[in-house]
Amino acid sequence: MFELHPVTLDDKAWIDPIVLAENSPSADYNFGNIFLWDETYHQQVGRIGRRLIARLGYERRPFFAWPVGSGDVASVLAELRAYADGQGFPLVLRGVTADHLPLVRALWGDGCAVTAERDLWDYLYDAEKLDTLTGKHLHGKRNHINRFQQENRWRFAPLSAESIPACKRMLDRWMETCGEDESDGIEDEYRAIQRAFAHFDALGLDGGVLWVDEEPVAFSIGEMTSADTFDTHFEKAYATVNGAYPMINREFVRYIRAIHPQVRYINREDDMGRPSLRQSKLSYHPDRMVEKYKVVFPHA
Repeated sequence: MFELHPVTLDDKAWIDPIVLAENSPSADYNFGNIFLWDETYHQQVGRIGRRLIARLGYERRPFFAWPVGSGDVASVLAELRAYADGQGFPLVLRGVTADHLPLVRALWGDGCAVTAERDLWDYLYDAEKLDTLTGKHLHGKRNHINRFQQENRWRFAPLSAESIPACKRMLDRWMETCGEDESDGIEDEYRAIQRAFAHFDALGLDGGVLWVDEEPVAFSIGEMTSADTFDTHFEKAYATVNGAYPMINREFVRYIRAIHPQVRYINREDDMGRPSLRQSKLSYHPDRMVEKYKVVFPHA
């Protein structure tokens, strides 16, 4: 039987190669998201062979993330199901992508319940399009950026240890002014961002800051999640500064493409079911969605 333990920074050394072997554009699997959100999801991690096992316990019944990695997955799923049966609950898998579903159905047929979790689908964008913002459908984004550039003395710079204190102050002010639609789960996100600041270098994160008159008005943080996909974990800007959001988006993508020239796609993660966030992410016309499903196996 496999062993599980609370996630720590030390787990990054063995989890990273497993995630890279999966090579999925999904934002669920990279170590950054596992570690940064642990205060919310209370995860335990372990491995079976060359696959990552992550048990999450923030709901009434625990569930597992899809066991990413390489090697035979059928035996791993059988072991997870035996574990769940032994604990007295049905096996529930979350973060199951559309790429995984054929395997699930080949192994179990109609013996498990599959539910699409639309609020958790990731938005995947062509990196070059976010860089250039060409095309009629992104005309509005270019207009907001032009206005920002005309109205402000600005600069973009990589996030560093020296700029983190200023970004923390900005985040605190942002928290005071966020709208009602943004407030759902905001305390959890705040803790996750603070963890990102505290362990920025140890986690190997990349970040950028948009400055106006030597004060940050926006920042963004993320990491590589597959061979050609960069995952933007957090993006915060003052809504009162016209064009700050599209500006940090464009400048950060340009920076990421410069330091990671292999990047073809930007994963801007899910919309959490927030109407305004969904509208915003759809307005950038995603290249495709990373669909995610919940799979419930019948209790033996």
